[in-house]
Amino acid sequence: MSGPDLRRAAAARALDLVEPGMRLGLGTGSTAAAFVTLLGARVRDGLDIVGVPTSEATRAQAEALGIRLATLDELPELDLTIDGADEVDDQLRLIKGGGAALLREKIVAYASRRMVVIADAAKHVSRLGAFPLPVEVNAFGLTATHRAVESAVADAGCTGPVRLRLQPGGLPLVTDGGHHILDAHLGAIADPDALGAALWAVPGVVEHGLFLGIADAAILAADRDGQAEIIVLGSLT
Repeated sequence: MSGPDLRRAAAARALDLVEPGMRLGLGTGSTAAAFVTLLGARVRDGLDIVGVPTSEATRAQAEALGIRLATLDELPELDLTIDGADEVDDQLRLIKGGGAALLREKIVAYASRRMVVIADAAKHVSRLGAFPLPVEVNAFGLTATHRAVESAVADAGCTGPVRLRLQPGGLPLVTDGGHHILDAHLGAIADPDALGAALWAVPGVVEHGLFLGIADAAILAADRDGQAEIIVLGSLT
């Protein structure tokens, strides 16, 4: 099965968790987009929910599909967030932020009673770090913050280059919040908690892409002889 097929299968299983009247956090990225598409079809069939998007891209998609939306200020407590991940390990620790929406994604996830990750099984890893870890930083003092992040990474026992994420054309990428992204290419993260704490200690770091102790479950879709096999980590209830 193709990647899009697997992402759709994981999204379809997550849709089973949605109940009428729910307040939903709507994630960002290709797998989350597949979920929003399926959710839109259910809304057209009469499902009554309200969503809080984690990015302007998700907002635009949901609005086009007729999904009723609110802000987190209007709905500060959510029932469920469905979002993708760049990596997930057996302890449901995540790396997120490949789509540069990590700040809003983490805020929305924290405001939710439950967070469920959807992904194809290739995102399931034994150790986090092969995917570059995004670190969202303030534009002010970028060079100083970049150096401080490199030092924090080294102090946490990790090695690898930290690079400013650029958009096509060579200019620094700007997030929905007006910040920049530093990507730490570490290969492996031996102690995610230590690295997260070290990054938080750097002035200028707005958020990092380690989601620790946030996800309650992960729905992973794997290809088994041309059919999607759903693997669940954690509890869906």
